[in-house]
Amino acid sequence: MNIKSLLLGSAAALIAVSGARAADAVVVAEPEPAEYVKICDVYGAGYFYIPGTETCLRIGGYLRYDMGVGDSGALDGANNVSDHMDGDRNDTYYKNMRFTLRTYTGQETELGTLKTFTETRFQFGNSSGDYTGGGAGWQAGNKTTTLNFAWIQLGGLRVGKDETAYDQFVGYAGNVIQDTIIPYGIKDTNVLQYNFDAGNGVTGVVSLEEGTGVNTIDSYVPHVVGGLKYKGDWGAITGVVAYDSNYEEVAGKVRLDVNVSKELTLFVMGGYGTNDNINDFGTGRTQYKPWGGNWAIWGGGTYKFNDKTSFNAQVSYDDWKNLAVAANVAYTIVPGYTITAEVDYLNAGKFDDFDFNNWTKADKKSSVGGIVRFQRNF
Repeated sequence: MNIKSLLLGSAAALIAVSGARAADAVVVAEPEPAEYVKICDVYGAGYFYIPGTETCLRIGGYLRYDMGVGDSGALDGANNVSDHMDGDRNDTYYKNMRFTLRTYTGQETELGTLKTFTETRFQFGNSSGDYTGGGAGWQAGNKTTTLNFAWIQLGGLRVGKDETAYDQFVGYAGNVIQDTIIPYGIKDTNVLQYNFDAGNGVTGVVSLEEGTGVNTIDSYVPHVVGGLKYKGDWGAITGVVAYDSNYEEVAGKVRLDVNVSKELTLFVMGGYGTNDNINDFGTGRTQYKPWGGNWAIWGGGTYKFNDKTSFNAQVSYDDWKNLAVAANVAYTIVPGYTITAEVDYLNAGKFDDFDFNNWTKADKKSSVGGIVRFQRNF
């Protein structure tokens, strides 16, 4: 046998063996194509489709660090004045760090747009003074985690936890941090609410509400809120009226917003509420009339120096002759990161022997404070 014949025979044998092994080889499945996240621009920026569904999801929120000093600025870290009318706060300070997580969803259905919104807040900080009697208000620590929003809306019908339409629909006073030094509403409540758009700039709301804290309904009869708004290029005019079923009292607010120019916007808001059934039960305040006396007024505006810097101011006054002034400068360092420095002034009385009808005769006290806020939105 020559060398050529030997090589040909060996090659044929190798091919036969390889063919036999190939018949027994494991077949590996081809990988499925990756399903990349798709952008959803139907409901605005930041939404994406949840893979495998027609639901659009957005995740956002903010981180906020507040430093408050003095009487009016040394508040509770939650944009509220703790016992804001007691006239006895201490000259001190507070610091508060908040992380707020928000989720938004949207989906088109045969019954209209199906939307949800949630907001959860996590906080660490201290309070000014001692509001609890425990002597630890100044000590920093983790605060209670709160569910501030959790609602579902299909078309115009909304159910769940929301801010009362009495505040949300008419607006939240000025663009100052401490806009509730003289309060204009109480925010959180469970709602059964219907929002409608009548066209030509006219919108409205009807809301059945549970109330908040001590103002929670104590029967099957809900609090009722109704509102109408007309909005145009010049600004808007809005009115809301509310019935407090606990005390059978009525309160309302009317607000006017005016776009004076591209740089300057102004607003004025007035509130009035009855107190026929409440003066003998406490401070004369209800779920929808938290100010002193029958009436209160808030006014102010915003002037934008440029895209990064704005000046905001607000003055408020109520029937018990409490006066509050707040002003700040907000500067956006980079998109999404803003520093605001604010000064607040309050001249208010205090309760004397629980004689609420003689509030204006009680001693008055002036207090001044300030707050610096660092906020990163995402």
